Amino acid sequence: MKFGILTGGGDCPGLNAAIRAVVLRAARGGHTAVGYLDGWKGVRDGLSRPLTSEEVRPILQRGGTILGSSRTNPFAREADATRVAERLRADQIDALIAIGGDDTLSAARELARRGGHVVGVPKTMDNDVAGTDWTFGFHSAVDVAVDAVERLRDTAASHHRAIVLEVMGRHAGWVALATGLASGADATLLPEEPYDEAWLMERVRSATQARGYALLVASEGIDLGPRRGSAGGKDEFGHELLGEREVGAELARRIEQATGVETRSAQIGHIQRGGSPELFDRILATRLGAGAVDLALAGRFGEVAVLNGADVVGVPLDQAVGTTKVVTPDWLDLLHTFDA
Repeated sequence: MKFGILTGGGDCPGLNAAIRAVVLRAARGGHTAVGYLDGWKGVRDGLSRPLTSEEVRPILQRGGTILGSSRTNPFAREADATRVAERLRADQIDALIAIGGDDTLSAARELARRGGHVVGVPKTMDNDVAGTDWTFGFHSAVDVAVDAVERLRDTAASHHRAIVLEVMGRHAGWVALATGLASGADATLLPEEPYDEAWLMERVRSATQARGYALLVASEGIDLGPRRGSAGGKDEFGHELLGEREVGAELARRIEQATGVETRSAQIGHIQRGGSPELFDRILATRLGAGAVDLALAGRFGEVAVLNGADVVGVPLDQAVGTTKVVTPDWLDLLHTFDA
């Protein structure tokens, strides 16, 4: 068989490990692989190159993706959808492995509905893809965010300040949840819960009175209601670009105004995406990449390789996309054990 591979959407640690796993698992059975550049754009525009075992063996620890990525929607226009199908036929691709989050996998689902031989691999640092227990990229991103909180703690304590760390998370607050739990933040704000300004100000007052400083973690996607600043533009899938919303800065302004506590904010943004994957993400990406090849060899197209408990299994793409996996009540209950 001839495998095609693409990585779409935002980059995250573990993408190269997944690419490596697909190429080497396929090569073990005598199959070949070609990589499409810049996600679905490469399939649409015919941008690709062969991938050999020798090339991918040393990329396990590298961040980003050697294939490049983009937020191209290949089914936004029917003419583009036709180009995708024609390219895959011209390149004689027997199985396309699409590595990405909800948008990339939604495009894969549409290709499968049109008869394309495609298998998905879920990745996102947001951990919000349904159907899988964890996505690779998440643990590495949270490691970076927790390190940032620990560094901010030193400054907050030294200057008797409140500091807000803004982390990624559009509709799901998994990154903020894990960062807040692991760092012992005084308050953690998630998109899954309504913003309660009175409660937040009380948490800041209580923390600063107890030890002289306060640490807060906030998802970039929380709804603060009327505020300063403007929303960003939108990508090809219609998602608002959240980096321009300045949630952390707005929270810092409100806290200082309401409490009189000197307050700063930090937005680590894309720093969460880069860098070498940590242990869990390296292993998970490797298992999911190999699992996707196994699904393709078994003829199970239209499925995505996911982590279910301790096992990697295949589930229909319909089960993995279209529904955002949000933070559940049991996790929220655990979180509020420590910020009450």
